[in-house]
Amino acid sequence: MDTVMVQKRNPLKGDLDVEVVVVGGGLAGVLTGYMLAKKGIDVVILEGNRIGSGQTGGTTAKITSQHGVIYDKMIQIYGREKAKHYAGFQEWAVGEYERVIEECRIECDFVRCNGNLYSCEGTETLKKEAEAAAGLGIQMVYRKECELPFPVKSVLTYENQARFHPLKFLKGVSEKLRIFEETKVKKVVYDGEGRSRVVTERGTVTAGKIVFACHFPFVNMPGYYFARMYQSRSYVLALKGAQELDGYYLGIDSNGYSFRGEGDVLLFGGGGHRTGDFKEDRKSHDAGYEGLANKAEEMWPGAQEMSRWSAQDCMTLDGIPYIGKFSPGRRKGWYVATGFGKWGMTQSMVSARIISCMIEGMEVPEADVFSPQRPIPMLGIREFSVNQKEAVKNLASTRHTKRCAHMGCKLAWNPEEGTWDCPCHGSRFDRDGKLLDGPALESLKE
Repeated sequence: MDTVMVQKRNPLKGDLDVEVVVVGGGLAGVLTGYMLAKKGIDVVILEGNRIGSGQTGGTTAKITSQHGVIYDKMIQIYGREKAKHYAGFQEWAVGEYERVIEECRIECDFVRCNGNLYSCEGTETLKKEAEAAAGLGIQMVYRKECELPFPVKSVLTYENQARFHPLKFLKGVSEKLRIFEETKVKKVVYDGEGRSRVVTERGTVTAGKIVFACHFPFVNMPGYYFARMYQSRSYVLALKGAQELDGYYLGIDSNGYSFRGEGDVLLFGGGGHRTGDFKEDRKSHDAGYEGLANKAEEMWPGAQEMSRWSAQDCMTLDGIPYIGKFSPGRRKGWYVATGFGKWGMTQSMVSARIISCMIEGMEVPEADVFSPQRPIPMLGIREFSVNQKEAVKNLASTRHTKRCAHMGCKLAWNPEEGTWDCPCHGSRFDRDGKLLDGPALESLKE
């Protein structure tokens, strides 16, 4: 945000009638709008704040098919064919970023580099993942050492991945799009005949197709995404004088860290937790920003902290995004892109391709693995039970007076950032009750 000035757009003024309206001006929404506009479709993007002001502005911007330890598990749950569909889309997305950047002549610090998973505890997990990834056509190398400042037992290197400056890219790819900023959507009304009205505080946009690319869908029914996802926060320090890395690393152990080089600056991340989960026994010295700062001083004494920030990710029941039709037959022309986990860069590009093709009327059979209507595996049923238990606990509690404006869950105080966070669905408010993150649409009334 300090190194790029994105063009400011005007708010909506009055009513519009268009073919497609995209709700959300982050990377997923802008890329979807970009692909639709290239097809000659009349599309507008509505953003409640500034484009890129949400999770896109807080990402560490890894463009990669390396999404943690996922492929071995995916093959076991969904089979090799669907796992290959997932991997194929991610590999395509890395190359598509490079193609769009060249086509639009966008200066955004795009660099091809390696993406690495590492473990300090064992070798078996990454060996299995290496075998699974290789079987799906992903180029990677298994090894037992790397450049990190501590000993590791195994490293899995995915070759020819990439990194970039997400806001510089967003600025370039959005230049010719029709975008209205500071235009918060209040509700969406479906007329039952394939048309919908997107009601904002500045006017109403009527369209035959709607894309919900607003991080966490604020429409509760149909879709029930509030019951099928939770949100997770993670923390990052930007350090100078620490260590220069060409690629990036992600620890797969329970206390693993994230490392991402950017010239002479190192982005050092970790200490993540479910949004709103601040246990009484959680000590400030080993969690969040302070935990990262202490660890950084231990590894690189004297390194200078340039800045710190956090981001929030939507986590699905099985670790795979929900991309496609919003609900089965209930809302004709509604589409959704959500649940990207920690991998919003490639998933944004993937969702833009899938949804733009669907809107154009093209079949995308390989998108079956992302379908929001896919059957829930046993792993997902367990996650669903945990989510519902957390929601019931916080809805039923009478010990706290501050309640979320979304569904009334008890809010938890976030001492790291001075905010009120919802442990049910991840809405966040500042200390005075002003809305920071959805799915809530309103600030607190208290």
